[in-house]
Amino acid sequence: MMSEALMLSLAAVVAGLLMGAFFFGGLWWTVRKGVSSKRPLLWFLGSLLLRTGVVVAGFYVVADGHWQRLLACLFGFAVARCIVTWLTPPPIAAPNARTAEVRHAP
Repeated sequence: MMSEALMLSLAAVVAGLLMGAFFFGGLWWTVRKGVSSKRPLLWFLGSLLLRTGVVVAGFYVVADGHWQRLLACLFGFAVARCIVTWLTPPPIAAPNARTAEVRHAP
């Protein structure tokens, strides 16, 4: 009985990791594609709806009416956020005119 509950919780954590990787990896990909697109609204809105729909449906299926599974899945989702943030490269800041002018204290 206990090992079955542990396996279900572990499966919920793994499902949360996968959904988090999909959500935050998709967000990273969307930002990279959307900023250089001629129609960024379509990229950002479409991605938001797709990513959110998949993750909410996934949470619903994984939880199956049990708050413990939902909590384990949410934990995996949060861990995936940390992993994706750690794996993705930081944005390269383009120098702008203001930063080029200010090189000393006023």
